Amino acid sequence: MAVFISRSREATEAFAAEYAKTLSPGDTVLLEGEMGAGKTVFAKGLAKGLGIEEEVTSPTYAYMNDYDGRLFHYDCYRIESPEQAEALGLADYFDMGGICLVEWPQNIAPLLPKDAKRVIIRKRSGEEREIECL
Repeated sequence: MAVFISRSREATEAFAAEYAKTLSPGDTVLLEGEMGAGKTVFAKGLAKGLGIEEEVTSPTYAYMNDYDGRLFHYDCYRIESPEQAEALGLADYFDMGGICLVEWPQNIAPLLPKDAKRVIIRKRSGEEREIECL
């Protein structure tokens, strides 16, 4: 377990880029934090750490963005049930060999791999964030 205190968006991205180096193909990371905590900023850094040059954006309306099969970035905020996620085919990507980064994972909890890693981002004050990796 590691806790990092970030004092800027740039520091969050840099930390996430380093964290990406600890991941292996097929890993699933549950990215938790309230609205505006910095989950998408973390996702941008993670993608950079994986060598993805494409601009990373929040997949709120698409549910999941696929970055070359290396990173599957989920936003399950609008998913109302695990059944809805399954009908959309979201569970299929857990076995495709890329890294799955899942925002709002509680909305699809029964579908998640049991060995998923967790990253929790907590707002502290202003730009300051506490990032805990479990």
